[in-house]
Amino acid sequence: MPKKYVVQLTAKERQTCEDSVRQLSGASLKARRARILLHADEDGPDHWTDREIAQACRCREVTVENVRRRFVLEGFDRALAGKQRATPPVPKPVDGQQEAAVIASRLGEPAAGAANWSLRLLPGGVVALEVGDSIRHATVARTSRKRGARMEDPDPGDSAGQR
Repeated sequence: MPKKYVVQLTAKERQTCEDSVRQLSGASLKARRARILLHADEDGPDHWTDREIAQACRCREVTVENVRRRFVLEGFDRALAGKQRATPPVPKPVDGQQEAAVIASRLGEPAAGAANWSLRLLPGGVVALEVGDSIRHATVARTSRKRGARMEDPDPGDSAGQR
């Protein structure tokens, strides 16, 4: 069965792959992709099947197919670099100043009518301090967990012996 995505490396691309294999460690993903491209090259000395390439590079056949596909559809640089994020990472919902306000609110006196701060009360307290426009209770929980404080603890400063 003929290959759907045929790899044909130029002399410069072949040299880049050979340099990558020589310079990078054997477990490097970039080195593995370079080896896959070298073995998959139709104009090269090897005429290996995807199964033979997968066995030689210690990967799955799907990986070989994906590298071939990425080479044909996205180009040599993208095939060698591997899978990239389609979208940039989502920015944090709170910055350092807002995190400090969440922690300070958590350690301060609870809202009127409450014995302790809860996940549902704390965002209102932070907004009341005018640190931010709004904050979700999930963000408060994540910030508290990151700092080692759990919301069911009445006071994270208490030692275990004083409870």
